[in-house]
Amino acid sequence: MTHKPRILTGDTPTGQLHLGHWVGSLENRVALQDRYDCYFLIANMHAFTTRADRPDEIRRSTLEIVKDWLACGIDPERSTFVLQTEIPAIAELTWFLAMLLPFNRVMRNPTLKTELEDKGLGDNYSFGFPMYTVGQCADILIFRPELVPVGEDQLAHIEPCREVARRFNQLYCGVDPHTEDAEYPARGGLFPIPEGKVGRVARLIGTDGKLKMSKSLNNAIFLTDELKQIKKKLGGLYTGRVAMDEPGDIHNSLFQYVRAFIRDEARVAELEKKYAAGDNIGDGHIKAEVAEHIDALLAPMRERRAALAGEAGDAKVLEILREHTRKANAAAEDTLYRAKQAMKLDFGPRELVFR
Repeated sequence: MTHKPRILTGDTPTGQLHLGHWVGSLENRVALQDRYDCYFLIANMHAFTTRADRPDEIRRSTLEIVKDWLACGIDPERSTFVLQTEIPAIAELTWFLAMLLPFNRVMRNPTLKTELEDKGLGDNYSFGFPMYTVGQCADILIFRPELVPVGEDQLAHIEPCREVARRFNQLYCGVDPHTEDAEYPARGGLFPIPEGKVGRVARLIGTDGKLKMSKSLNNAIFLTDELKQIKKKLGGLYTGRVAMDEPGDIHNSLFQYVRAFIRDEARVAELEKKYAAGDNIGDGHIKAEVAEHIDALLAPMRERRAALAGEAGDAKVLEILREHTRKANAAAEDTLYRAKQAMKLDFGPRELVFR
C-alpha cells in the first residue's frame, strides 16, 4: 500500500459553520481527502473552557458540527472523525507536553490573548482556558500529522505545537537540536514537525465589510443560508462607493467576495476592469451576482444537511462517531505508548474497549 501523509485539523463545536470556515479550512479538507490520511477533530472538550455550565448546548453543537462536515463533503469512508472526549490518550499527552512548555510561552500565544479580549474575560477565566492551548498541541501530535489545514488566525496555535514536538524529540528521542524540521522522523524523532496550511482565502471579511466573519459579530453567511438570506446579508456589505459611474477600489471587501466565490477568472477580470473604471456597474449588481454564485456553492450542502435533520440524523452521526472512535483510539494509543517508551514509562501496553 502507498503511504499517505497524514493531516489533522478540526473545530470547536460553538455553533453554525459559515463561509469563512469554508474558504479558510473546510474547502481544503474536502479536497485533501484522496491524497491524505485525514483525521478531523471535534474539540468538544475544549468547548468546556468557556461553556462548562452549558453541557446540553455543547452536546447539541457536537452533533450539529458533524452534520455540517458531512454536508460540506467530508466523507466518513475516506476520513476519520475524532471525538475529543472519547480519546483519553489526548488528555494524557496534554499532561506530558505541559511539562515542556513554559507558562509564559503559553500566555504569549497571540490567538489566546485575542480570545481573552474578544470574550471580555479579563482575569476571570478558568485554568483550563490557557490549558487548552497545550491541549491543542496534544490534539495534533497524538496523531502525528505532517500537515494541519487551518484558518490564518489559527497559525499561532500551531507554533507552540511545533516547538513542543522539537523539544520532545530532542529530550526523549535524542534528536540533535540542529536537525531540520523535515528530518526529525528520519533522525529518530517520534513526532513529525507539522506544517500549517492556510486556505484559499486566509481571512474572509464579514458582511459588515470591516471585521473577520464571525457568528458572534452577526456578520456571517452560514452554510445553511438560502438565497434570500444571502442576498440580504450581502446587500449590507459596506464598500464606501457612492455611485456606479465612480471608479471603485477593487481591493475592497466586495471584491474579496468576487474573487473568492466567482471562479470564472475571465469574469472576475471583467468585473474588476469595469468597477475600477466606473463603467456603469453598481455595487448592487455585483452583490447579486456574487450571491448567485454563493447559493450555487451552498445548495448541495443544504440538501445534504436537510437529509440529516432530526433524530434519524442524530442517530447516523452517533453511529459514525462510535465507529470512528475505535479507529482514532487505536492510532492515538499507539502514539501514546511510543511516547511513554521514549519517556521510560512503558510498564506495559493497554487496550481500550469502546462500546
